[in-house]
Amino acid sequence: MLQAVGVSKHFAGVQALREVDFELRPGQVHTLVGENGAGKSTLIKVLTGVYQPDAGELLLDGEPVAFGRPLDAQAAGISTVYQEVNLVPSMSVAQNLFLGHEPRNRVGLIDFPGMQAQARQLLSELGISVDPRRALRTLGLGVQQMIAVARAVRARAKVVIMDEPSSSLEPREVETLFDVIRRLHERDVAVLYVSHRLEELYQICDTVTVLRDGRVVHSGPLAEIGRLELVATMLGRELSGERTVFAGEHDSREATVLSGKDLRRRTVLDGVDLTVHPGEVVGLGGLLGSGRTETMKALVGLQPLDSGEIEVAGKKIRAGSTPAAIRAGLVLVPEDRKAEGIIPTLSVRENIVLAALPRLSVAGIVSKRKQREIVDTFMRRLRIKAASPEQKVGELSGGNQQKVMLARWLAMSPKVLLLDEPTRGIDVGAKAEVQALVDELAGQGLGIVMVSSDLEELVEGADRVIVLREGASVAELTGDQVTVDGVMAVIADDH
Repeated sequence: MLQAVGVSKHFAGVQALREVDFELRPGQVHTLVGENGAGKSTLIKVLTGVYQPDAGELLLDGEPVAFGRPLDAQAAGISTVYQEVNLVPSMSVAQNLFLGHEPRNRVGLIDFPGMQAQARQLLSELGISVDPRRALRTLGLGVQQMIAVARAVRARAKVVIMDEPSSSLEPREVETLFDVIRRLHERDVAVLYVSHRLEELYQICDTVTVLRDGRVVHSGPLAEIGRLELVATMLGRELSGERTVFAGEHDSREATVLSGKDLRRRTVLDGVDLTVHPGEVVGLGGLLGSGRTETMKALVGLQPLDSGEIEVAGKKIRAGSTPAAIRAGLVLVPEDRKAEGIIPTLSVRENIVLAALPRLSVAGIVSKRKQREIVDTFMRRLRIKAASPEQKVGELSGGNQQKVMLARWLAMSPKVLLLDEPTRGIDVGAKAEVQALVDELAGQGLGIVMVSSDLEELVEGADRVIVLREGASVAELTGDQVTVDGVMAVIADDH
């Protein structure tokens, strides 16, 4: 039905896709899997006309096609359901379903009664119970996602691409989604299904393609590859030894510097428990979408919680309050340093002292001398390479930008440092420096929680590893259990 042949795509400094061969057959439910940066999103955007390939070609029904824009792909019969609902909140359900394709009456005006009748019939066929006259904004996010699915189905597409469609759905809504997919299968519609939830993939998909570093590393029937082998293929690891059985508690210590108990948020976190002791590095393991970043953000108040308790040094802090977390000594170095960390147009000095400014001021006047002392101390301690403290931080290398973010929070004398992918996107030399710095900080008694998609980095740097799956902590590995194979075995297990 839809085929990519030798497709390559290059961005500035990054080869996102490398001679990718991929095909969707009529009636097939095909899943595309891979870790963050593997090329999944880029391939989807090439298939739907957002990007044009640098090399290779696309075939639709065996004929070469070139989509200059998403509208061309839609016109050719390729519908996409995105993780983020891209509908119009102020319009009714029926208007969203038929947007751009409204039925007309004899005089050319929109036939609202006819549109509502057609919408009601479509929703009934898909098992979606909602009044088509209701404004979309009055519905829950899960129902809105199902309306987006219904819109794609209404278009009578040959191919439906679903990018993390279940991320905001309740279990009963997921079952409705799967019923829709089964109906598409019966109508010989090709479905490309992307999800980080392994259990879902084995329940609904028949074929799998694994991307790693922009290349296809495996493609074939999903039933012929076990979960552990699939995870190993995604992560680029060789299987070795027998599966490990995990039991036992971590070593008891006198003090707990961070405790998170039963952290929950609808569709995101489903019961995360963790403790950190002074001088300990705790790793959070799991696949992309398992809840690692969401846990880190919840701890510092950036991800609201429905329930759960957070304590720092034995004192409960108010969940959902970043100022309260910072005051308690709990700070986060985020995964996306450019979007959520550094302010590229400000200087190295301004970025480092940003969080500490209230402490450096008297009657609203900030001491330049104290600023210089802090900046000089941390530029020297972290070996930040810059022309001067006044150089714009956006002009530094990725590794030095990462060190500037570390310096900002270390200047606050924290009790716990949360590091989300601290070495992503930096060169080998800078990565080794950051890893050495983490060891040094732990040696000085700082509690550290670290997320890393690099399993080697995770097991080498962590004293304990808490493995997350679908927003819940499912195992805690200690001592000689902390191995790459051990982490993979827990990730792949569905019990």
